[in-house]
Amino acid sequence: MKFRSLATGLIAAATTAGLLLAGCSSPAPGGTDDQPVTGTLDFFTNKAAWKPDFDELNKTSEPGTKITLNTTGYSDANQYDAFIKQSFRTDKSPGLFTWQTGPSLKELVDEKLVAETTEVWTEAVEQGWVTEDLRESYTFDGKQYCVPMNIAYWVMYYNKKIFTENDVAVPTTWPELDAAATKLKAAGVTPYYQTSTLFTFQWFQQLVAGTDPALYNGLATGEVKYTDPRIVAVMNEWLDQHKKGWFSDAGSNTDPANGLKQGDFAMINFGSFFNGSLDGAGMKSGEDYGFFVIPAKNAELPATPVAVETGPICVAENSKQKALGLAYSKWWMSPDAQSAWSSARGDVPFNPKATVADKSLEQLGKEIATDKYTLVERYYEATPTPILTVALEQFGAFNANPGDPMPVLEAIQAEADKYWAENK
Repeated sequence: MKFRSLATGLIAAATTAGLLLAGCSSPAPGGTDDQPVTGTLDFFTNKAAWKPDFDELNKTSEPGTKITLNTTGYSDANQYDAFIKQSFRTDKSPGLFTWQTGPSLKELVDEKLVAETTEVWTEAVEQGWVTEDLRESYTFDGKQYCVPMNIAYWVMYYNKKIFTENDVAVPTTWPELDAAATKLKAAGVTPYYQTSTLFTFQWFQQLVAGTDPALYNGLATGEVKYTDPRIVAVMNEWLDQHKKGWFSDAGSNTDPANGLKQGDFAMINFGSFFNGSLDGAGMKSGEDYGFFVIPAKNAELPATPVAVETGPICVAENSKQKALGLAYSKWWMSPDAQSAWSSARGDVPFNPKATVADKSLEQLGKEIATDKYTLVERYYEATPTPILTVALEQFGAFNANPGDPMPVLEAIQAEADKYWAENK
């Protein structure tokens, strides 16, 4: 993906009144005349915490496209993946569901399990509602599948009160970030959030990409081994930070938004969708919390790497609600839908003609669009699923019991060797 022009397109200022896509009251692309395109659409998502935000959209979708989401949220990623994959073998395949881009989506496309959305994308691009660059992440053999649920930049959130009380300024270089962590720890404040489940990859992602984006991208293609001395050096730095006590309890069950609010840690590396969680926890953007782009570890890089993710919403090819799901997907691309989503979720809308609810997010987009930054695909989407599964488990074990990183890297590389031997 040409991320530079994508970022530029995303932050185009707009307060336009949204025009609904025409045709939502007629059969959706790929649908048939005997399939309803209005009514209640069963929607399954692995983002259970976002259910209220999806429900909020019904206020806009019901009068707009005459479709109401019936949302079922899963909080366990493995259970969710198993449910979705099993549903394809039954007559209960979902009309709409969330997934991941990258190799995970390609697997579903190759097995002809998701509906094509080429017509939806073509019209949206022509309307200027989405960029060509974003379409690349949804293109397989010249056709498009699914539509983007969201786009998010992975940045560092921080508790403004903690920073102020401890006289910590927002870091602009890696040494300043290390100095901030050192100062906070000395004051009895845990600098960083971590976990042993699911979101175990972000600090590895940040350290590797911030050292060398080419090194980071090489892991995703198999050109770089996890046992590469440069990766080992990154892991040893991560271990050193663990030894300094810079990370929170990896086994804590406290919601991370509440953890930041109550001062369990001062900072958390998360996607820009986290604004919504913090707002829901009672924190105010710009007053109680802020965020900053994490500086590159390697000061000689020409641009600071920023991880970006885009998560898809898909329609099952054999679903009884296929036409309904495609109609909703078509509406979802519109300025009305994306403005409503930004308002409900506090997220960055991918449609450049949508209204951005949170001005701090709008400013983030403008900042990242400059030549000072370069975007890399989030580790979760960039890494082939079998390798990712092992990596998440190994990083989680490392967070819970930090020690010699070589067994961790060797375990991931063993799976990588197996995968690339079968797929190259």
